[in-house]
Amino acid sequence: MKLATLDDGSTDGRLVVVSPDAERALPAGQDWPTLQSALDRWSEAEPELRRVARLLDMGEGPPLPAGSILAPLPRAWQWLDGSAYRSHGELMERLFGTAPPPAGRPLMYQGLSHQFLSGTADVPVLREEDGIDFEGEFGVVTDFVPMGVTPDEAMGHIKLVVQINDWSLRTLAPVEMKTGFGWVQAKPACSIAPFAVTPDALGEFWQDGRVHLPLIVHWNGKPFGAPLGGAMGFGFHDLIAHAASTRSLCAGTIIGSGTVSNDDYRTVGSSCIAERRGIEMLDEGAPRTSYMKFQDTVRMEATLPDGSPLFGPIDQRVVAA
Repeated sequence: MKLATLDDGSTDGRLVVVSPDAERALPAGQDWPTLQSALDRWSEAEPELRRVARLLDMGEGPPLPAGSILAPLPRAWQWLDGSAYRSHGELMERLFGTAPPPAGRPLMYQGLSHQFLSGTADVPVLREEDGIDFEGEFGVVTDFVPMGVTPDEAMGHIKLVVQINDWSLRTLAPVEMKTGFGWVQAKPACSIAPFAVTPDALGEFWQDGRVHLPLIVHWNGKPFGAPLGGAMGFGFHDLIAHAASTRSLCAGTIIGSGTVSNDDYRTVGSSCIAERRGIEMLDEGAPRTSYMKFQDTVRMEATLPDGSPLFGPIDQRVVAA
């Protein structure tokens, strides 16, 4: 099942169910005006949403309005971003001079959640010299998660899968990292691709709490990377259990995978510029790729092997704020 949020002039938009080919949509119904309202009562909402999805499967529904899609959750109660790809972590340690994390413990921080940009919105940034970088990720959205869940139990709380561009300002990041209090200035609003999908929509490519598909990234129209999502050292169920070890998680919590990365990054490329700069440090002694400039564009998308759409593309331009 595929869901989207249409811009109706309100803060949280209007929830619709979308056909598998992303061409048509039907309203979710008056009981579920927003995605958050559905997540708050998912056990009641899901059967009705799937009933609407079956109507779309039979060819019903008007065309999906072009240019009117917001992030699935334009704002969320909680955004927790992991760093589950060890190859990325090792490169960042080299680039920023940080120590590796304790063995067996996921990295995670709590980020800005009151705003998520749509996958086609221009991205306003104050200064190019802040080191503007994209970060392609996958993410999941949960229902209510009780404190102390096990990873196995956490799998049942994954209700939706999303694709994320976790924007970063790399010049500011190491300064904030040294304070030990986490990121504020270095992490502006993330972007989320148009469609949130239930795990079953991925079929065999959803296994072990991981998305087993490549994330195809283009920077200014040129191929940049196609790393595979399945290389997570910790699955999403592990990340949820980690986050909920001492507190419950509200319905609508978004958990990110961290930058998608593979050990063979020299072959498959990367999903962020900082990783490429880290590779250049290893291979050439110094980074030579610059970060983004105003008017630069980035496009990222994961599709099924036959090209069928899943999350829809994130296709954005950086502009001067």
